Amino acid sequence: MTKEKVIELLQPYLEEDRIFIVDVSATAGKNRQNITILLDTDEGIKIEECASISRRLAHFIETNELIKDAYNLEVSSPGVDFPLTFKRQYIKNIGRDVKLNLTEGGEKIGKLEDVNDEGIVFKEEAKKSKGKKVVPIESVIIPFGNIQQAKVQISFK
Repeated sequence: MTKEKVIELLQPYLEEDRIFIVDVSATAGKNRQNITILLDTDEGIKIEECASISRRLAHFIETNELIKDAYNLEVSSPGVDFPLTFKRQYIKNIGRDVKLNLTEGGEKIGKLEDVNDEGIVFKEEAKKSKGKKVVPIESVIIPFGNIQQAKVQISFK
């Protein structure tokens, strides 16, 4: 089964776009096909929702004999270590610390302050150096096109 077919099959379970697809992979393993689906919502998806979609999708696949051999189906949330991909995910993480890898190279760590149609409002962490005064860094707008990867940073403070 292809990634495109899995995405097509998921559409009836997305509750009119309340649930959105973050990533889908469908790969052939040695003994069985592996299908991994990452879903999310603007509020964060619950494990019960993932389990329900997994059960209903598996039932549909088996009832319609779409996969003849053994397969693994995993439906879950992307988790905090998965990169932010969609504007909806950025909005959900306003106020959190993120690490940006920029397309022109380099990385920045700071607070995601806001999101608009063009990009994000980002306030980089102030650099600390020995014996020098810490200069606060102003917020900047970073276009989505300049962000290669963005990941939420976990804080244990």
